[in-house]
Amino acid sequence: MSGPDARSARTSPTAEAVERIFRDEYGRLIASLVRRFGDIDLAEDAAGEALVTALEKWPVSGVPPNPGAWLTTTAGNRAIDRLRREKHRMSKHQAAVMIEDDTPHEPTGVIEDDRLRLIFTCCHPALAPEARIALTLRLLGGLTVAEIASAFLVQETTMAQRITRAKAKIKGANIPYRVPEQDDLPARVGAVLAVLLLIFNEGYLSSGDGDPIREELTGEAIRLARTLHELLPDDLEVTGLLAMLLLTEARRTARVRGGELVPLEEQDRGGWDRALIAEGHALVRSCLAVNRPGRYQILAALNAVHTDAPTAAATDWSQVVALYDQLARIDPSPIVALNRAVAIAELDGPEVALAIVERLPLDGYHAWHATRAELLRRLGRSAESREQYDAALAVCDNVAERAFLLRKRGQLAG
Repeated sequence: MSGPDARSARTSPTAEAVERIFRDEYGRLIASLVRRFGDIDLAEDAAGEALVTALEKWPVSGVPPNPGAWLTTTAGNRAIDRLRREKHRMSKHQAAVMIEDDTPHEPTGVIEDDRLRLIFTCCHPALAPEARIALTLRLLGGLTVAEIASAFLVQETTMAQRITRAKAKIKGANIPYRVPEQDDLPARVGAVLAVLLLIFNEGYLSSGDGDPIREELTGEAIRLARTLHELLPDDLEVTGLLAMLLLTEARRTARVRGGELVPLEEQDRGGWDRALIAEGHALVRSCLAVNRPGRYQILAALNAVHTDAPTAAATDWSQVVALYDQLARIDPSPIVALNRAVAIAELDGPEVALAIVERLPLDGYHAWHATRAELLRRLGRSAESREQYDAALAVCDNVAERAFLLRKRGQLAG
């Protein structure tokens, strides 16, 4: 084969590559469509049709120079076509005529950022708290319903119902697409912070069989956190979340090696991003100077302790435990108790930590089983440790973490 056909064959993307580009662009695409058309369902349908068109055309013609703009234009055209097909419904027909210009559906509020506005729309007080977070993860993070259900430890059908009800509520109540006025922000910002953390976590330890780390999600969460910090510079929890994300992101490139998860104590600290660490530490110090601690500030301080230690052995575990004690008073969740137990194991030994872990109601959580497996291994109880590694593998869906668990299981005696 020679000529243009040969060049096309060499450069044509696979369906997997097209879907990866679509996933990277999804949050930006949906936010743009919702701003333009004011209808979440229409935005999702149009985005899906644009993906189908890309899967048909790009393997033949190649990826366009600006795939995001191509997807946005194609999805916009599909949305207009759909509205025009329904022109017998007068309101829809009028909307289709008006859509020829790009006038925003609602006042955009105090900041020009499509995705941040969409997050605030999804986090409206009229929606149930769990629905706010789930809907934002679906629309901004591009997560599947199954991935979101896994993050919430609920059934996929339950999560699908929550998301459907939330979208219907936004449409029925005519919830505006905008960042709320300054006085209304404090009541909404907590849900927004929770969403940004979940988006970041999905990128930092991705579910499914794809890439174990999704840089586009961690990067997007940090970008939105920076924007929110600019909007609310005096909100210490916003500052704390940004610091936490930066300090965690600083370790990302050292987190996976050879397709396997690398735990914190085994990471090459020379590969950590020192600029991000310096920025994160400065934000933590600014919070400490005010001395009004909150959940995200404490989480940031925990990351500061870990990134401040030159080696794993030099980690100040007594300070880590003290910070977890403080966090547990604010957030007495079993997840916090589990993380605290990991630190207790370093300070007081695995037997004390295991007694704490075994009381926690986290049977469906892979990290609980993995923690038990490690503590049992350190206590020389290999058969029980092996059982716990098997239990962790049964509910773990990150490919790099599975590789790590398999290796640890294989190292057990007997």
